[in-house]
Amino acid sequence: MSAPAPTHRDTDVTQFFEDLDGGVFIQKLARALSEVAGGVVDNNDKGSIDIKLNLKRIGQSYQVNIGHTLKYTVPTLRGKISEEDTTETPMHVNTGGRLSIFSENQNQLFTRRGEPETSPKSED
Repeated sequence: MSAPAPTHRDTDVTQFFEDLDGGVFIQKLARALSEVAGGVVDNNDKGSIDIKLNLKRIGQSYQVNIGHTLKYTVPTLRGKISEEDTTETPMHVNTGGRLSIFSENQNQLFTRRGEPETSPKSED
C-alpha cells in the first residue's frame, strides 16, 4: 500500500523546520547530525537523535505554540555524551490545518477611513 499523495493544503515540512525557532532549530539539527555521525564512525557504536514536537493552542486563536525538543547522544571512546535543547515557536493554523509562520488569510482590519472594521462582510 502506498502513501497518499500530499495535497496542496498539507504543511510544507521543509519550510516548517526552517521556520522553527527562527531558523536556529535546523542549524542545531545539522550540527547534531554531524556530531552523532562522527561519533558513530570514530567509536564504532550507536548514536541517536530524537525530535519531539508538542502542539498547544494559543488561547482561542487559530494559532498553536509548538514546543520542539532536540535530544541527541554521541558515542565516545569511554561512554557517551548527551544533549537536550527545547524551545518554542508560535505558528498559524491555516485552512486544512496547514501550519505556517505567517497567516495565509488576512482579514480586513480597517475601513477606508482608517477606523477599525467591526462589521464582518458576508461571503454570499
